[in-house]
Amino acid sequence: MIDVIVAGGGPTGVMLAAELRLHGVRVVVLEKEAEPTIYVRSLGLHVRSVEVMDQRGLLERFLAVSRRYPVGSFFAGIPKPSPDRLDTAHPYTLGIPQPTTDRLLTEHAIEVGAEIRRGCELAGLSQDEDGVTVELADGSRLRSRYLVGCDGGRSTVRRLLGVGFPGEPTRVETLLGEMEVTEDPQTVIAVNEEVRKTQLRFGAMPLGEGVYRVIVPAAGVSEDRAVPPTFEEFKRQLRAVAGTDLGVRSPRWLSRFGDATRLAERYRTGRVLLAGDAAHIHPPTGGQGLNLGIQDAFNLGWKLAAEVAGWAPEGLLDSYHTERHPVAAAVLDNTLAQMQLLSTEPGPQAVRRLVSELIAFEDVNRYLTEKITAIGIRYDFGEGHELLGRRLRDVELKRGHLYGLMRAGRGLLLDQTGRLSVAGWADRVDHVVDGGEELEVPAALLRPDGHVAWVGEDQQELLGRLPRWFGAAAG
Repeated sequence: MIDVIVAGGGPTGVMLAAELRLHGVRVVVLEKEAEPTIYVRSLGLHVRSVEVMDQRGLLERFLAVSRRYPVGSFFAGIPKPSPDRLDTAHPYTLGIPQPTTDRLLTEHAIEVGAEIRRGCELAGLSQDEDGVTVELADGSRLRSRYLVGCDGGRSTVRRLLGVGFPGEPTRVETLLGEMEVTEDPQTVIAVNEEVRKTQLRFGAMPLGEGVYRVIVPAAGVSEDRAVPPTFEEFKRQLRAVAGTDLGVRSPRWLSRFGDATRLAERYRTGRVLLAGDAAHIHPPTGGQGLNLGIQDAFNLGWKLAAEVAGWAPEGLLDSYHTERHPVAAAVLDNTLAQMQLLSTEPGPQAVRRLVSELIAFEDVNRYLTEKITAIGIRYDFGEGHELLGRRLRDVELKRGHLYGLMRAGRGLLLDQTGRLSVAGWADRVDHVVDGGEELEVPAALLRPDGHVAWVGEDQQELLGRLPRWFGAAAG
């Protein structure tokens, strides 16, 4: 029997597969598309996702094929400088097209032993107390202990489970595509600048060799957004919005997206879970979608692996929903708010001007930046130290840096006292006696995802906290 089947081979699915493999879980990824997508739906990684890549030893690969940009101007595209004092060692955004992110994460998953089967579409599922039976479109069946649906906003897994997906319908639609632009580049720049004075959902971004990523508001809302726009429709909208079609030709691909927000009522149903767009959809404002999915996988992977291995404490797997569902709800709220601020109507424009004034205050700028980049997330671990529930930034230690110690995906006791012990949990938690000026606490217990589970220096307190996240001590 397979330990875990992951339905969907996008960034969420392959990230989850890699996380599971770090713990020896046998995982099979089913991807219905025979070939990787060429669509550039996401353009980069925010700070928290950059940190995730560093925690798993992948950052150098991403840095080699991306560009660093200052953190700032993400909230509704309001131009403001990067705030000071961001709580991170990686205060930048990585500009990287999604197909490249997909490729790097897929290569990583394969390197650590994940099996990826392309051209395999999930068509049915049933579960019992021992596992999940998956039926493929070709009629064959697979059996696994758990199934995770990472199969996008139109998730088959979610539909078959009957999980509700309530939210707000699309009210505004946008056309997106890649195509050649024959107009003079300086003219394109001038058109961009002029149109974006009033229409912030417009843009033409050069990708090289005369090819541009073009985005333009649609005339209305289509009945079926799964059907891409025709090229004639695209050109017609360009002329209506920009006064010119920029001489576009030879489209590589065309698509449309709306501003609907929907959130799965539950992330777990028995032995089946949801992650990424299968669990939540929202407008792309702020560039949070791909990042949110990767971070879902980072939260779920070690918990599901613990369940497979048999040491998970009661409630650990359910904490995936408890922690990540509110995070997605907050993203839905901030993307809806941003869409309002992008409206050309007088009321939203007045609010936009007010918000722009507020963002000029450093604390507001930092708050919104931490929200968009996900470094402000604090899970509810109860009362305690201000670090409790937050992820710890990549602090410098006497013998290196923190994230370099987290590559294996295990828990970590970072101990400046030298008096503490994780005896009984050494198979799940590494104990490192080290510190430095940046570590302002005597000791910190970190979960495999880097969130602080305990702060202190008392061994008995530590022994009271270890079982909550790492199960019973070994015999």
